[in-house]
Amino acid sequence: MSIDGSYDCVTKSPMGDQASVVTIVTNGDTFTGTNEGSMGSMELEDGKIDGNTLTWVMNMTVPMPMKLEGTATIEGDTLTGSVNAGAFGEMAMTGTRK
Repeated sequence: MSIDGSYDCVTKSPMGDQASVVTIVTNGDTFTGTNEGSMGSMELEDGKIDGNTLTWVMNMTVPMPMKLEGTATIEGDTLTGSVNAGAFGEMAMTGTRK
């Protein structure tokens, strides 16, 4: 099954639950996409695919500049993973394909 598509996600951040739509477009063992939420849109950069596990980087600008590192596993229509926010630690992320 393809992992391409859009996922309704929730990230458990220090500022509370952050809802967003994560869109994934694969190209072999790499991918691009976006994470769009109430604080704007971030590009999924340096996306790599290993089986059904994804890793990527996002450069957040709001409310402060910060490099975020994401990892997730997609099984069927479910995304389960986390976002590492440096000094703010690891934040759980879950999602369901739209």
